[in-house]
Amino acid sequence: MIGEFREQITAVDGELLDAVNRRIELVRRLHDHKVAEGLPLRDPEREDSLVRELQEQNGGPLSDDGVAALFRFLLDLTRKELHGA
Repeated sequence: MIGEFREQITAVDGELLDAVNRRIELVRRLHDHKVAEGLPLRDPEREDSLVRELQEQNGGPLSDDGVAALFRFLLDLTRKELHGA
């Protein structure tokens, strides 16, 4: 039983890793476009809107605060990956 749960968790962790890497690559492409076009790199209103939309879509068990924390972390991580900060 424990082994089965661990296998499933490991599979989901791999899916999460793949999804985060795909997201970072998409953001990198958007970043390059914005730089080329002279557009602002950050859109705090868009980030807030994203979190609110995801909270509305969330069916749980992750709480709204958990959704906000997860995606704020993901946004910060993406910035660090792109800018090395």
